[in-house]
Amino acid sequence: MSDLQALIFDVDGTLAETERDGHRLAFNQAFAELGLDWHWDVPTYGRLLAITGGKERMLHDWQQRDPQAAGRPEAAALIAELHRRKTTHYVRIVGEGALALRPGVARLLAEARDAGLRLAIATTTTPDNVEALLRSTLGAAGVDLFEVIGAGDVVPRKKPDPGIYTWVLERMGLQPAHCLAFEDSANGYRAATAAGLRTVVTTGTYTRDETFDGALAWLDGLGEAGDPARGIAAGSPWSGVVDLATLRRWAA
Repeated sequence: MSDLQALIFDVDGTLAETERDGHRLAFNQAFAELGLDWHWDVPTYGRLLAITGGKERMLHDWQQRDPQAAGRPEAAALIAELHRRKTTHYVRIVGEGALALRPGVARLLAEARDAGLRLAIATTTTPDNVEALLRSTLGAAGVDLFEVIGAGDVVPRKKPDPGIYTWVLERMGLQPAHCLAFEDSANGYRAATAAGLRTVVTTGTYTRDETFDGALAWLDGLGEAGDPARGIAAGSPWSGVVDLATLRRWAA
């Protein structure tokens, strides 16, 4: 790989374990608020994560429940209102401090910043969700750590389509060979790979049973002193703390 210049991060499941106790709860609160009898328990939501994008996820579930109702002209307006309310609930949940960054994330971000690497985000979640999480976990200046934030509907298709990564790369003026992506899911990994990016995968609650053959590293996290990450890196079993020196070594 050419000289490493930038790190590009997914958000949900990668920066923080937001899905089960963040997004899922917010969806259920929005459903109840509008009097719907929908409720996504932990296993159901895990299955629905195969569909990327909150609006897309709700529509898919509705189509399984009642395809006739989901196909009516007014369905799009209801999905949009549910998503708006869900975002409001999620931002509140995050603002209350209910979600934390995964171990090693803040450390690696700080190390990359201090070394002059450029940072970016490529996610399917909305900008409001991203900004709420960054401010809650990294402080008021958390958003400013990232040169580019590609989020939500800035591209027409969600992951596994590579569009969000291509969008970020274009705005940074970088080639994929100068960057590494960080993902936690099969859809995210497919998107990054299709954009030409080598990827470090850190699996989480909902993705630990997925496979990531060909990833630069396939780990259970980034690790911290006394709590090392474990998995496969550069094709071999590995245990340790993912720091900038380690990333440069893998990339080379």
